[in-house]
Amino acid sequence: MLIPSASSPHGHARVSSPSSPSLRLSPFSKLGSISSSLPVRLSIPRRCPRAVLCCSAKSRGMAEVLKDSEPAAATSVHNSLSSSFLDVRTEEDLLFGIKKEAEAGRLPSNVARGMEELYRNYRNAVFESGIPNANEIVLSNMTVVLDRVFKDVEDPFVFSPYHRAIREPFDYYMFVKRYIRPLIDFRSSYVGNISVFREMEEKLQQGHNIVLISNHQSEADPAVIELLLEARHPHIAENMTFVAGDRVITDPLCKPFSMGRNLLCVYSKKHMNDVPELAEMKRKANTRSLKEMALLLRGGSQIIWIAPSGGRDRPDPITKEWYPAPFDAASVDNMRRLTEHAGVPGHIYPLAILCYDIMPPPPQVEKEIGESRVISFHGTGVSVAPAINFHEIDAACGDPEESKMAYTRALFDSVVKQYNVLNCAIHEKKGLEASVPTVSLSQPWN
Repeated sequence: MLIPSASSPHGHARVSSPSSPSLRLSPFSKLGSISSSLPVRLSIPRRCPRAVLCCSAKSRGMAEVLKDSEPAAATSVHNSLSSSFLDVRTEEDLLFGIKKEAEAGRLPSNVARGMEELYRNYRNAVFESGIPNANEIVLSNMTVVLDRVFKDVEDPFVFSPYHRAIREPFDYYMFVKRYIRPLIDFRSSYVGNISVFREMEEKLQQGHNIVLISNHQSEADPAVIELLLEARHPHIAENMTFVAGDRVITDPLCKPFSMGRNLLCVYSKKHMNDVPELAEMKRKANTRSLKEMALLLRGGSQIIWIAPSGGRDRPDPITKEWYPAPFDAASVDNMRRLTEHAGVPGHIYPLAILCYDIMPPPPQVEKEIGESRVISFHGTGVSVAPAINFHEIDAACGDPEESKMAYTRALFDSVVKQYNVLNCAIHEKKGLEASVPTVSLSQPWN
């Protein structure tokens, strides 16, 4: 799920228990808290607001995020909600709205179950964070989420091979960020090599293309990258294009979050033959997406994220440890050749992300659409290393096939090394002291 935290008032309200039946939202606080997730038209890259964290000694989680509100947008958001969710003030109202639409036959039973599960898991995670006014954040965010899911069930959105983030009349991009923000514990989150991100941004401004070869941990990866970078490099965060598998553009609970992304839509190799009679159609669709990618790269100033593993990382079935999944050399080489043949300078950087805790995938790859969404509040991390030049490796190898494999290994090894540093900082609780000469950790939002 490619995925808004509502702004919290400055007062530190008492956080209710997740099981409390008194989750209540006043009409005025609701409108104020969701207003900035609504439509904003931008003709140039927008600088995302900085996150200001105010941690209480008694609070276990991330403190409130202070953001400028956009009261003028509140009415348009409010009016866009479907009747079942328009007047939600309590948890009971929200759950009753799901039940009513399912009983009326307007929501498939499996989607209704998924919506209720998503609400409960999100509620528990946000309450775990200790964020002030967690009840308002949960209800305002989930009211908008369920409305967007319901609207797409009524009138399904069809993604094109190259999808640009929808910013109006509803701003799906901000919607995603506000949903994920309260799930990230910024106190135990880290960015590796912020200076390399600065270098990347300078190259983009010069018209160069940037490709990020990355591991992939959760449906929240894009939002995590954005939220960790927005304080220093909002241009990178907002203008990134993600190579996305078909599951995030077909799952009803995921589609609204994907609509807020710049996407190049492809069919994953892992699911290419799930339905054999559709395999040829999928291959042709992938060819169209590659053509769209080539056109983008020819224009320059593109930053494209791709996970050449073909899917999300999974824990080792025996040790339960998480590691980046191996990269597919053919996917890496295709990306390299597209970059080199674009006619403008291009650079390929290895990027590591660690965020499986907040939204882990199912333990095994599933064929069926509609996976269970487990959600938690946790620290996250992202790190990038200097670009790796294929031709330097090729010169040392000599054999073309050996060069492809060696280049893929070099990128993967860099991702693993960065991932290990992030893991040490977050899970082993070493924090900034986990830095090594090749990976300098920082918290740019502080």
